[in-house]
Amino acid sequence: MENKDLLYKRTQAKDAALLEAAQKYAEGYKRFLDNGKTEREVVKETVAMAQAAGYKEYRLGDKINAGDKLFYNNRGKALFLIRAGRADLAKEGVRILVAHVDSPRLDLKQVPLYEENDIAYLKTHYYGGIKKYQWLTIPLALHGVIAKKDGEVVEIKVGEKEEDPVFYITDLLPHLSQEIVTKPVSEAFPAENLNVIVGGLPLDGEEKDAVKLAVLRYLNDAYGVTEEDFLSAEIEVVPAVKARDVGFDRAFLASYGHDDRVCAYPEITATLETETEQTVVTILADKEEIGSEGNSGMQCILIKDILDLLAESYGVSSALVRSHSACLSADVTAGYDPNYKSAFEAKNVAYVGYGVGMCKFTGSRGKGGSNDAHAEFIGKIRKVFADGGVIWQTGELGRVDLGGGGTVAKFLASYNIDTVDVGVPVLSMHAPYELIAKTDLYSAHLAFVAFIR
Repeated sequence: MENKDLLYKRTQAKDAALLEAAQKYAEGYKRFLDNGKTEREVVKETVAMAQAAGYKEYRLGDKINAGDKLFYNNRGKALFLIRAGRADLAKEGVRILVAHVDSPRLDLKQVPLYEENDIAYLKTHYYGGIKKYQWLTIPLALHGVIAKKDGEVVEIKVGEKEEDPVFYITDLLPHLSQEIVTKPVSEAFPAENLNVIVGGLPLDGEEKDAVKLAVLRYLNDAYGVTEEDFLSAEIEVVPAVKARDVGFDRAFLASYGHDDRVCAYPEITATLETETEQTVVTILADKEEIGSEGNSGMQCILIKDILDLLAESYGVSSALVRSHSACLSADVTAGYDPNYKSAFEAKNVAYVGYGVGMCKFTGSRGKGGSNDAHAEFIGKIRKVFADGGVIWQTGELGRVDLGGGGTVAKFLASYNIDTVDVGVPVLSMHAPYELIAKTDLYSAHLAFVAFIR
């Protein structure tokens, strides 16, 4: 072995064929992003992709046969893709891929609409970890559903078409901002000020709340809803922007929602396109940004139910299946940003353009809340990636004492499933417009293909 082979060195993704493939692959991803800005829209888009690939809807309790290609839609907000393989489930277990499809955003409150000084506003409650100031003075769109008492569910999507209006949260002019700019950022932008402007013209013949009534009249004419219907609505405020190439060479891609759709999309394409004898379960989860709570998040027992039903269909022990299963928890990691060097430890961070990143442990500070994958499992995945020609790297989520973050990995591991985090490095994570390298996106696809096989 030569001396140079003793050293670990990251590999930059710069092979001409890989660059061309990454550019082509990113075009499909851009369409996926623009069509799926909420978890509901991502599930809807993925169901259409799965059906086009021959997948059929699965209902809990149905027998699963080897060769079946199934999807289970959990309340329109989370999704399971199931490829029932012919390999021995008791010995091989299940190959599990999981990503989340919710992203930081603003949600409308249940009683959101009000008028002040002849301007109509919607009150919001932010969802997930955001920097509140980033949501001021940018074009916003409304996406979601309103569930009426009679059972009808009305879909809302305004602000995406060229002819649509957009919505807006104001900021104070710098000339009068002395009191604001001297405060800590955490105090300078109160959440209760994140109020979205939605109207400014009064309804003819009305004296009180005339602008609010004009907005309600529009909503009633367009969607058949009243103000009370907001009580059972889920409407998200998201950036009214498209996914766009960045740089003269188009090496990068900016979009809302890379976290974590930049991992979900490669999981989907790898699952739908890869032939394998293994049983594969790919999960698109909800609510990761708020702790994976509820019955559409990864703390829900549904994942165990699905694995139990798979084992039952194959006539084997569910405990045995889980013990032989393996999972890639696909969530983004922080990419090294030269503008903020002090936030990172340069030897142990993922670099943009150097392939998909593996995080042996996430969590915060002293690995709090981390899965911390076993060395033996990491060794197996290294071989899988090497055999598959995958460009990959390791990385931590910033300097140890600075903070950190968690993923869904620990919830899968709690079922006795070997699990490790593998995801795409992101710049400006949790911003309304995030940045990734196209080669890292494509490397994630290749990584998931190798893992499935």
